Amino acid sequence: MSNIWFSNKFSAAVFGLLICAYPAQPAWAEGLASPWVEGFNNKVRLLAGKAGEGADAKIYAGIDIAMPAGWKTYWRAPGEAGGVPPEFDWAQSENLQEALVLYPAPHRLIDKAGATIGYKDHVLFPVALTAKDPSKPILLKLKAAYGVCKELCVPAEAELGLAVPPDASPSDGIGSIVATVPRTPALAGRDPEIASWRVDTRDSKPVLVIEVADKNGPGGDAFADVKGGTYLPLPKRIADANGHAVYEVDLTDGVDIKDLKGKQIAVTLVGTKGQSETSITLP
Repeated sequence: MSNIWFSNKFSAAVFGLLICAYPAQPAWAEGLASPWVEGFNNKVRLLAGKAGEGADAKIYAGIDIAMPAGWKTYWRAPGEAGGVPPEFDWAQSENLQEALVLYPAPHRLIDKAGATIGYKDHVLFPVALTAKDPSKPILLKLKAAYGVCKELCVPAEAELGLAVPPDASPSDGIGSIVATVPRTPALAGRDPEIASWRVDTRDSKPVLVIEVADKNGPGGDAFADVKGGTYLPLPKRIADANGHAVYEVDLTDGVDIKDLKGKQIAVTLVGTKGQSETSITLP
């Protein structure tokens, strides 16, 4: 059973039947924030502030999406059951050299439609900002497109703006979320790491095998995606061997291994205490 998608052009009568009850949001020291923009079963705003310590402190924006309890939105790769990865267009911004969207450690979400990758109830995507002229404010203008989903799935769009001065105040909220972004390289002793990987041939079919070491114990997960949108099925945890979790990715399930050769596959590991991301390239 696939998720059912509806356009956001609902009649007023339909909207009147659906009441959004948003879970309480974190009580963050937010710094700068735009007004919320309300959509169908979601609301979104921009935050901004500094995160990091001392000379390593950087200015970030945050794309803050809140949904009613049980609703979800998607990671950069939505998973096997379909879905809409978020898209963020900063082209109309002023004094902006780069806006690098970062993705907090995602979750594997299982429902009747199948397995997807994303976030339930609330997510904040940190955005590392680089100004063309660091002495002047950045005027952010964002066109955001993303999906929200429960029994039905709805494409959402919003236009947001926020002026970010070069002396922006620290933001506890953004700082706490930046800490949940998978690290490259992994932090030794805290983050899960790839112990080994290989491509096996099983019944004449190629299978990517990934062994994961995590000193903090079992209970984590693994995801894999390819830049440029090439589909990969979700890794499946098949065993534990020599203290390592073993995941397999079937390279014949909806994908042609020829499309993967020479491309970087990002392997995102989410552990019980940390998270990391490593790129591998199939020979």
